Amino acid sequence: MKPTRSWIVVADGAQARILENQGPGKGLIPLPEKEMQQTLRPSRDIDADRPGRSHDRVGPGRHAVEPPTDAHREEKRRFAEELANRLNAAALNHSYDRLILVAPAKTLGDLRQALSKEAAAKIDGELSKDLTSFSDHDLPGHLGSVIAL
Repeated sequence: MKPTRSWIVVADGAQARILENQGPGKGLIPLPEKEMQQTLRPSRDIDADRPGRSHDRVGPGRHAVEPPTDAHREEKRRFAEELANRLNAAALNHSYDRLILVAPAKTLGDLRQALSKEAAAKIDGELSKDLTSFSDHDLPGHLGSVIAL
């Protein structure tokens, strides 16, 4: 019988890594070719220009116009979308059978929204925590509630 390949995606808004588990007792195997990382710039650096100005309807008052979104948050959303695109392609290639998502709540939401039907159907567990700073060796102790390693 073919082992069930589970991919554990450990991500936040700026970095992600994927580990594979091939069944209970098999441990975690890092997939280095699946690592992603981006440098997030602070919002003040992204929106370095002064905001536009607008006039009041009545009177001489002028006010700054706020940008419609937080640029820093938008970069994190785009990163999650790029990660989801990789997971979508891997789902179509049958690279994994089950998917476990481990990320902070906002990143989890961004990932869920960007996953295809095929990839979303393979989600077997989610953990709303930021475990990106933990080594691969320390992860199994935190994943016991979502997957048997």
